[in-house]
Amino acid sequence: MNTILISILILGGTGIFLAVLIYYVSEKFKVIEDPRIDEVEAALPAANCGGCGFPGCRGFAVACVEADSLDHLNCTVGGIETMGKVASILGKTVVEHAPTVAVVRCGGTCEHRPRMNEYDGVKHCFIAHNLYSGETGCSWGCLGFGDCELACDFGAIKVNPVTKIPEVDEDKCTSCGACVRACPKNLIEIRKKGPKSRRVYVNCRNKEKGHISRKACNVSCIGCKKCIKVCPHEAITIAENLAFIHDDKCKLCRKCVEACPTNAIVELNFPPRKIKVENAELQHVE
Repeated sequence: MNTILISILILGGTGIFLAVLIYYVSEKFKVIEDPRIDEVEAALPAANCGGCGFPGCRGFAVACVEADSLDHLNCTVGGIETMGKVASILGKTVVEHAPTVAVVRCGGTCEHRPRMNEYDGVKHCFIAHNLYSGETGCSWGCLGFGDCELACDFGAIKVNPVTKIPEVDEDKCTSCGACVRACPKNLIEIRKKGPKSRRVYVNCRNKEKGHISRKACNVSCIGCKKCIKVCPHEAITIAENLAFIHDDKCKLCRKCVEACPTNAIVELNFPPRKIKVENAELQHVE
């Protein structure tokens, strides 16, 4: 009988001790969470896309609450409307960020970049990229197997079955960056959408020397620097034989588009150019 009683006392005492210890530890290390975090998270679109640069909407909500300013924080999915709600909850001001969109920098369609062989493996860009250079002579171009399409939760990017190049639906794109991370060739980037969705950019990522890149694709950038010479805004730089247009400096004058000898620079959503008429034709013959 004494043995049973002693066992009960020991077990009971151990239980009480552990309970007290757990209570002490929980009180000592408890984290008091700001209730505004839940409010901010509820105002977010719950896409958990990571486009804001944080691990999901919860992480972004925490960052907004803890930040002194919302100037460098932006929900790419919700845009200015959502950020306005967040600012209202936190009593802070919000800066409107220029709208952005995903851009696929490859013009190597079947017409411009003929296929030299056929890939007979798993139809995923990441796998194919690690196995060989591609079905064409350009090892920098799009593989066309649609990893970007699979990564997009908004259905904003689709591989054109004819050209084998992904195309972005601007109305659906939220600039979350999932397609950017999915492309093993680094062909997709987030750029400013531009006024009236008008953009000018170099539609190529080939860093080979001019004669090599042109042989692989007839619309590749050859690093000739003609675009730099005609740009009045110093918006173009060349690195590793490849031109790049900085959208924060570009004024959309499109002089570089006309100067490019390979049509590697494209212009989107502009009205048709006016046909130039020689001055001599406008003058009356005396």
